[in-house]
Amino acid sequence: MALLTFKGGVHPDDGKSLSKDKAIVEVKPKGNLVYPVSQHIGAPASPVVAVGDRVLKGQKIAEAGGFVSAPVYASVSGTVKAIEPRFNPTGSKVNSIVIENDGEYEEVEYKAVKPLEEMTKEEILNAIGEAGVVGMGGAGFPTRVKLSPKEPDKIEYIIANCAECEPYITADYRRMMENPKELVGGMRAVLKLFDNAKGIFGVEDNKPDCIAKLKELTKDEPRMEVLALKTKYPQGGERQLIYATTGRAINSAMLPADAGCVVDNVETMITINRAVTEGKPSMERVVTVSGNAVNEPGNFKVPFGINQAELVEAAGGFKTEPQKIISGGPMMGFSMFTLDVPVTKTSSSILGFTKDEVAEHEPTACINCGRCVDACPSRLIPSRLADYAEHHDEETFTKHEGLECMECGSCSFVCPAKRPLKQAIGSMRKIALANRKKK
Repeated sequence: MALLTFKGGVHPDDGKSLSKDKAIVEVKPKGNLVYPVSQHIGAPASPVVAVGDRVLKGQKIAEAGGFVSAPVYASVSGTVKAIEPRFNPTGSKVNSIVIENDGEYEEVEYKAVKPLEEMTKEEILNAIGEAGVVGMGGAGFPTRVKLSPKEPDKIEYIIANCAECEPYITADYRRMMENPKELVGGMRAVLKLFDNAKGIFGVEDNKPDCIAKLKELTKDEPRMEVLALKTKYPQGGERQLIYATTGRAINSAMLPADAGCVVDNVETMITINRAVTEGKPSMERVVTVSGNAVNEPGNFKVPFGINQAELVEAAGGFKTEPQKIISGGPMMGFSMFTLDVPVTKTSSSILGFTKDEVAEHEPTACINCGRCVDACPSRLIPSRLADYAEHHDEETFTKHEGLECMECGSCSFVCPAKRPLKQAIGSMRKIALANRKKK
C-alpha cells in the first residue's frame, strides 16, 4: 500500500538523531516561574491571585477571559511575587504572574472524577475547558472550543497529529514511545464526544516503532486506526494531514470542522487524557532541547513557567555560544534574542545552532526556476507573491491567493537565490488579514 501524503513539500535534514533516543527526563525549576496570561489564541486569562498570595501546585491563578480563552494554573507551590509585563518566547511583553518556588510542590486536592464511560459529553468538555487545555503543537487554540463545533454530528474524523515533521523536534516521538496509553486514552475521551467519528493516528513512516506500539494498543478499538504517512515536510501541517489521511481539502477560509475533521497533536491528546481521567489541569509538557550547539540534546518534562535558560542548562548548556537560537522548529519556529523567557503551553523545543545559515547567505535575484512552486504544499507561486509583498501590492497579493500561504517555509528552503520568501509573504499576510478585520 502506498504511503499517504500530499503534493509538494520538501525533505530537509531532520536532525532527529541528536535526541530521538534520549528518554524523557523530568526537570525541576530552580528560580522563579513566570506564567504569561496569554498562552493561547483568544482573550488573555484574568489573574485571580494577588501579590503576596501563597499558591499550591495545581491551583488556578488566572481564569479564562472569555469563550475563546483558557485558564492558567500554578505548576509549583510558592508565593506570588509580581503581576507585571514580562517577555514571552516570541519576544513580546505580556502580562505575567511571577511565582517564587518554595520547593515543596504542595499540591491541591483534585476533585474526584467519574470513569470515562459514566461521563456525559458536557462533563468531558467542562473537564477539558476547566483544565486549561490548548493546542500544544504551536497554535494554542483552546481545545474546548475546538471540540465544540456547531454540528458535532457532522464530525467524521478525529485525527491525532503524530507526524512531528519539523526537523530536530522529538518530544512527540518520545511521548508516543513512553506514554502511548495516555495518547490512546486522550483519543478515547475525544471520540466519546462525537458519535459518528473515527479516530486516526497519522504517523510518519520514519517512526515504525511508534506505528507498531499504537497498532498494538488499538487492535481492539474498532473506532481507531493507525495510518502510516510518507515522511515529508510539512506532513504535520493541518491541511496536509487532513488531505493525506482523509483525502479532504480545506483552504484558509475553512476550519477542519468544515471538512468533518478535528485535529489535535500528541501532547494535547495526552493532556486531555490527564484532565478527563485524573482531573488534573494543564501544568507541564515535554520540550526538546537540541541543535549542534547543545552539549547533551534531549527531551525534558518541565512545568510551565520554568525559565528556558534552566532547560538549556539541564541539557548540559552550549558547547559554544550559538549564533542562532530558535523556539520551535527551524522551518516554522522563530529566532530568540534571549533565553530569559518561560516555557509556555506551546513551547515544543529550544534549538541552538553554531551557525546562522540564513544570515550567511546574501539573497540574489530570482532566476524563475520554479522550485518554490514545486515545493509549495498550498500550490501557490511563492516567488511572485514575495514580489507583490515587497512592493506592498496588497490587492494583487490577495488576488493571487496570498492568504492561502501557511508559512511553512518550504519555498525559502529550496530557493537557490536564498530569497526570504516565507518572511516577505508572511509579513504581507499579517497586513492583509489585519486590514480584512478592520473592514
